[in-house]
Amino acid sequence: MAEDLPQQHAIDASAAMPPLDDTLRHILELARWAPSGDNSQPWRFEIIDARRLVVHGHDTRAYCVYDLDGHPSQMSLGALLETMALAAGTYQLSMSVRRRHDSPDSRPTFDVAFMPAPEASADPLAEFIVQRCVQRRPLRTRPLTPTEKTTLAQTLPAGYRLVWHERPGQRLALAALLYRNAGLRLRMPEAYPTHRAVIEWNVDTSEDRIPDRALGVDPLTRHMMRWVMQSWRRVEFCNTWLAGTVAPRLQMDLLPALACAAHFLLLAPQRPLSIDDYVAAGRAMQRFWLTATALGLQLQPQMTPLIFARYLREQRPFTANATLQARAAALALRAERLFGRHDWEHAVFMGRIGAGRTAEARSLRLPLRQLLQAETASAANGQA
Repeated sequence: MAEDLPQQHAIDASAAMPPLDDTLRHILELARWAPSGDNSQPWRFEIIDARRLVVHGHDTRAYCVYDLDGHPSQMSLGALLETMALAAGTYQLSMSVRRRHDSPDSRPTFDVAFMPAPEASADPLAEFIVQRCVQRRPLRTRPLTPTEKTTLAQTLPAGYRLVWHERPGQRLALAALLYRNAGLRLRMPEAYPTHRAVIEWNVDTSEDRIPDRALGVDPLTRHMMRWVMQSWRRVEFCNTWLAGTVAPRLQMDLLPALACAAHFLLLAPQRPLSIDDYVAAGRAMQRFWLTATALGLQLQPQMTPLIFARYLREQRPFTANATLQARAAALALRAERLFGRHDWEHAVFMGRIGAGRTAEARSLRLPLRQLLQAETASAANGQA
């Protein structure tokens, strides 16, 4: 997200849409809890009738360096669709979905329909849709049990697999990689507008951003971050003369990377290329994350190394700072050696996992009425 984001204008949807059936309302109330990068929620709902709707997706590639070709947002849309299917199952409904291939890549559109499935049983993962969240604070280091790892692997769609890095030496190597990667994130002028826009300060929850108390840093560091991030000039000064990235990197990257049970890569059956590949990966990601939640495990995504590596693999610069670009290239090579080239190029989701307390501060979601009204307004303006 950026400093000045496109605004979705709310209007009264009552005259523009059919009445919202109670069952469909409950499905969407659960579906909106799907994960999305920086709590961007890149979806709006257009109701057709009691069992049909259109999901209007959008991405943030125009103003967010992390949303490379919109693929992270497409994974979020996949997570939304998987969550919707799980929610429908609680009403003995099956879901069909078709992407409109004539929709722009930056605004993928999906036709969704629900059909009676009286013989189907509800997937138990539906119980954990709202409970699932990001935990950025340190976790316990007790190893995952064989049963936990098997359960996580078995929830994945055919062809997807997990790679674990859980030994102390592996966690130390990942911690060093993530610490250095965070140095790129926090020094890049291209990332600053996103960092400034996505944090809501002095709150435990946020409907459309990340609450500062969920960042995983102590109160003094939060206070300093808020002051520093008011302008890029302050960021540059603190980074140059006051080692301004050290405390955030220690607390948000290095220590959490050490304090966990394991790091993981989620690998797709083939190297992802298309929108449909990333949507499918998002569905697999959500099943994995919900299964972890059901097992009492906490999770933190760590996606920027994958994103920066793809920029470099495709020889696409993502910063005008030549020094940072060179450091990123060295880090990508280190990651490739750590994970192996095949696994690194097939990875669609990366993070750390372990037992621990549920996050006390967390992102919430926009109310359903805004997700309906916003799309109605967009369609009315010819911008669907």
